[in-house]
Amino acid sequence: MEAGTVISAQISVYLLRQEHLRPAVQAVKAELDTHRLKPEIRAMSTHVVGEADAVFAALRDAFVRVAANGQVVMTVTDSNACPI
Repeated sequence: MEAGTVISAQISVYLLRQEHLRPAVQAVKAELDTHRLKPEIRAMSTHVVGEADAVFAALRDAFVRVAANGQVVMTVTDSNACPI
């Protein structure tokens, strides 16, 4: 991928053996915000658009942050072709 390539990502977080999802969603949003991205939280996933390097770094940091509180599955669909 070329530097500056813009991608979109759809992120879903599934907690294992944990009761409350909201803190995990808020943690993902906080990491995306930290990386100066503008996440759109939807009913079943979070959507974000940005430069690939920033998005991938934010996703890594978000997973680490959420996983620090327990077991988690995070699914991500990335695209350089979906509407941006």
